[in-house]
Amino acid sequence: QVSLVESGGGLVQPGDSLRLACVASGHIFGSYCLGWFRQAPVKEREFVAAILWNLTFYADSVKGRFTISRDSAENTVYLQLNSLKPEDTGVYYCAAANAYSTKPNYYDHWGQGTQVTVSS
Repeated sequence: QVSLVESGGGLVQPGDSLRLACVASGHIFGSYCLGWFRQAPVKEREFVAAILWNLTFYADSVKGRFTISRDSAENTVYLQLNSLKPEDTGVYYCAAANAYSTKPNYYDHWGQGTQVTVSS
């Protein structure tokens, strides 16, 4: 059984940083693409970043501010969020797929999400 569990969200001010973590279990970590998506109220879920082996991919809106990384020994993927803006607010989801994609429906497994709120 595959499981993805996110943590690390919170309420921060503009310009602050957060680090999200996603612990994967169920033999999912090896060759899977692990991605982060986010969803703001009344908006569609959007791609944020993904990592496949040593390759990383980012949405233009977060490039240069967010960093995705993975710790294979801990079966964990991280998303470092720097220089946060109010428009970064949303529920952040971890997801896993057999190949890289920016489309949510390519991802077979999802976590429950963690809330990130950026507000002054």
